[in-house]
Amino acid sequence: MKGIIIQGSSRSAGSTYKVAQVLKAQLDFDILNLCEKNIGHFDYEFRNQQDDFLPTIKEIVEKYEVIIFATPVYWYTMSGLMKNFFDRISDCLKIEKDTGRKLRGKSMATISCSGDPSVVEGFFIPFQKSADYLGMHYLGNIHTWLDEGKDISDEVLKRIKDFAVNLQT
Repeated sequence: MKGIIIQGSSRSAGSTYKVAQVLKAQLDFDILNLCEKNIGHFDYEFRNQQDDFLPTIKEIVEKYEVIIFATPVYWYTMSGLMKNFFDRISDCLKIEKDTGRKLRGKSMATISCSGDPSVVEGFFIPFQKSADYLGMHYLGNIHTWLDEGKDISDEVLKRIKDFAVNLQT
């Protein structure tokens, strides 16, 4: 199973990065850091076709069967970087339909990260509904947390490892 973790944090080496690295070690998945891409917002006139989104999504649909979205919790929802990426999937429904069709049958999961052990009720619904709409298999989600500048706790490490095992079954 070839997979990718799409990291959508504004800090390339922050808490979400640390969590993604643990998951990567468990699954041997690649990581895509959205901070390193120039992906503009969705617009109905498709003026952003020259940015990094289309080449990036084309590579993803060609190379990977499992896509894990890793996002910090910003203002009770996914990060702006992640939201832009999700919004741009609309390009694959309007002007890049062949690419959009290749998402059907692939698998998706989500991992969130914050400084609090609880996650906002309904946080994962946009991911679940997007997977359903795109014809993808939603494999589940976990919430992780760690204090800024600290190591990942044993409890969170166990959650990540259990999540990885569940993804492989």
